Amino acid sequence: MEFVRAFIVGGLICVVGQIILDHTKLTPAHILVSFLTAGVVLGGIGLYEPLVRFGGAGATVPIIGFGYALAQGAIEGAKANGVIGAFAGGITSTAGGIAAAIIFGYIMSLVFKPKTKN
Repeated sequence: MEFVRAFIVGGLICVVGQIILDHTKLTPAHILVSFLTAGVVLGGIGLYEPLVRFGGAGATVPIIGFGYALAQGAIEGAKANGVIGAFAGGITSTAGGIAAAIIFGYIMSLVFKPKTKN
């Protein structure tokens, strides 16, 4: 049942993004930034936590989950180290994902021939 809940939550997040993409003039970059910001705000005020408990990876894997992780790291860092911890905590909590994205992106650029978009 955990997989079904994750699929439903993740799918609904993607459906919202697709509806916004289809019915507005926003670019995919605008939508990604909006989702990231929404994850930070909802995570910061505690409204995203129930969705994470219910949907698991369906709520934490999409870009909105990255914003949630940033907010949680900043909150924990602020509790531990004050204002400086608020800035460092978000980076520390998401460092693994950021490093993996850079490393795998580099590996893919070596495996495949990158081209510029015309």
